[in-house]
Amino acid sequence: MRRVRFLAISSSVLALSGGFVTPANAQDSAPAATAAEGGDIIVTARRREERLVDVPIAVSSFSGDQLAKSGAVDITEIANVSPNVTLEPSRGTNSTLSAFIRGVGQQDPVSGFEQGVGIYLDDVYLNRPQAAVLDIYDVERIEVLRGPQGTLYGRNTIGGAVKYVTKQLPQEFSFKVKGTYGSYDQADLIATASAPVSDLIRVGGSVARLSRGGFGKNLTTGQDNYNKDIWAGRASVDIGGYGEPVLIRISGDYTKDKSNARGGHRLIPGYVSGAPVLDDVYDTRGGLNDPRQVVEAYGLAINATAELTDALTFRSISSWRKDNSASPIDFDALPAVDVDVPAYYRNEQISQEVQLLWDDGGMVQGLLGAYYLTAKADTDFDVRLFTALNGLTAFTRANVDTNTFAIFGDFTFDFTEQLSLAVGGRYTWDERKAQILRQNYLGGGSPVFGGAGVPLGAPSTNFSGKAKFDKFTPRASLSFKPTPDHNIYASYSQGFKGGGFDPRGVGVNAPAATPGAPTDAEIADYLSFQPETVDSYEVGYKGNFFGGGLYIAAAGFYMDYKDVQIPGSAGCTVGGLPTFCGVITNAGKARFKGFELEANARLGRDLMSSGDRLSLSGALGYIDAQYKEYIANIASTPTDVAQYRKVQNTPKWTASGTLAYSTPVGGGDLDLSTTYSYRSKVYQFEIPNPYLDQKGFGLVDASLVYTAPGGRWSLGVHGKNLFDKRYKTSGYTFLATNPVTGALLTAPNGRFIPSLGTEGTLTAYYGNPRQVFATATLEF
Repeated sequence: MRRVRFLAISSSVLALSGGFVTPANAQDSAPAATAAEGGDIIVTARRREERLVDVPIAVSSFSGDQLAKSGAVDITEIANVSPNVTLEPSRGTNSTLSAFIRGVGQQDPVSGFEQGVGIYLDDVYLNRPQAAVLDIYDVERIEVLRGPQGTLYGRNTIGGAVKYVTKQLPQEFSFKVKGTYGSYDQADLIATASAPVSDLIRVGGSVARLSRGGFGKNLTTGQDNYNKDIWAGRASVDIGGYGEPVLIRISGDYTKDKSNARGGHRLIPGYVSGAPVLDDVYDTRGGLNDPRQVVEAYGLAINATAELTDALTFRSISSWRKDNSASPIDFDALPAVDVDVPAYYRNEQISQEVQLLWDDGGMVQGLLGAYYLTAKADTDFDVRLFTALNGLTAFTRANVDTNTFAIFGDFTFDFTEQLSLAVGGRYTWDERKAQILRQNYLGGGSPVFGGAGVPLGAPSTNFSGKAKFDKFTPRASLSFKPTPDHNIYASYSQGFKGGGFDPRGVGVNAPAATPGAPTDAEIADYLSFQPETVDSYEVGYKGNFFGGGLYIAAAGFYMDYKDVQIPGSAGCTVGGLPTFCGVITNAGKARFKGFELEANARLGRDLMSSGDRLSLSGALGYIDAQYKEYIANIASTPTDVAQYRKVQNTPKWTASGTLAYSTPVGGGDLDLSTTYSYRSKVYQFEIPNPYLDQKGFGLVDASLVYTAPGGRWSLGVHGKNLFDKRYKTSGYTFLATNPVTGALLTAPNGRFIPSLGTEGTLTAYYGNPRQVFATATLEF
């Protein structure tokens, strides 16, 4: 009797580097072997257990054991060893995630902008980027799916998906404690326990303390810069499973992140003050420290699975999440209140997904599903320009509600043992409601942030509106397997991301058809942006050689990307006052093409008489990403500036290689590994900036781990960025530029001209420096 079972998630806390999200339920989470370990790599990219070689999708998979032995700290490290993937903290925080896959993504965290890459935590889609930088521990595996996803998953994602799959609760009593201590006073402690209450019920819970001193200092406030300060807790109950036809999991969590706001590093001297550039890129001089940064996140999830027959399974995934963030962002990174932005983010989501899965072991496998999400994303922020005019503040309140419903299906038809056709489709209905208020103040910050400012004139934006978008997106793939260990496939998929309203737009700037103030309809049209779509074509090959000793996956892709949504902001003048304005562009057309290659090779114990094992794994990605049409409004004239614009956060080349060696010692195993990863030049924004853009660079990591017989305890030493490379991950810029070419403009004194504030903002944030830390685990 063939039965499809979906196992429960682990009892571990999933702490975030600035937030915390509840897992709902793990997909068919049989342990996933890596090629370096031998055996078939098992993934659930298509909502069922399959060997990686059988899946006609470009997928990278990393097992929990593989991640633990490499000393992986958070989910952003996956990007170092995944082709054409960028995952990084977003500028001034530890917790907000910027994600790009094959050139498609989104780096703006304010309400109103959907993410281009879906982050799924045990099948629960995380609607907002806040609290999405997941720390890695007690994880079963992480899968990275490249290309549009929508016929298999709850929320359509236009660029790809990252699936974080956690471990299941065991049937016996278990206890595990893991401690870490390292450079910059890193001190982590994670304790996990679970126990059966009866044959059908298991309970578990975890507590986690994650802390680290700063990589640098804020020379104005005296605070550590780039530090970490997180407490988290979780409890869960599993009912059924392990052979029972029904599994129900109820889980809840809470986390609090009190890490300091990350301060940026100025790349140029102050325009007026002449403040010099600091020597240490991790130091800052930003004076804004109110509100103090804090992130609280909590939620509940109920996941139920019922095997209705041997072939038919029903699943329900219910989730409620809420998070609140306070963040002081000092754009100019100087003590003066030049471009200071205190911000509040408040997010809440409720989602419900149901699925019917069919797998009778015969010709047809597939699923039908429906998904509903209602979400609120509220953002308040000041833009304080006190150096331009005493106490001048532009306050923005942007409340954006999303309601979305979709039905989807995906079926695979095995015509023969060699030839298979998979077809799927999705219909999505999105509704976006926005309330946007923009009000200037004089004499101090807005009252929302405890300022003494008083309103200056009428609001420049006081908008309320809604828009609806719907789209059918298909997918199809054809697979030919000349042998069970070789798969040649071709696929087509379409991605879609709904439109919305620019939460930072200035309504009085809307062009009016007749003299006078613009109408409500003209303001709505001015603030709105359209959906974007992508048509993705892919051909690929996957193969196992030498009994699993060598795995190779290669894929080539071509993507037509239309109405690309590019949000941003710029200095401007409104009512004769200097201020900032939201700028969002539906860029027109882009074309992406490239290839990816992944390989794992190992020498098994039977090939090395000493019992040692040697493995080599690598990844290579190439993408030629170009705008073919980019219409900008230059001096009230639509102008195609495509030749001067670049695709952001998308290096042309990504590459990595890992050499690992394992040998038996004292009845246990000693594992050594080293990884080199490379990324070519990265453009931080669509307009190139020679100061902010990051040239190509490489990183070297290494690990040494001893695991005792039976795996009861282990000791490890890990090194990250061993050559202490300084590299930029993100930044801010408010400088005057040529409106067509984007070239920076200079004053007669040779300094760059500010476009917002008086000092000029060109501020960068950097990846972590060299870190060395030791880990110890004890498990019962």
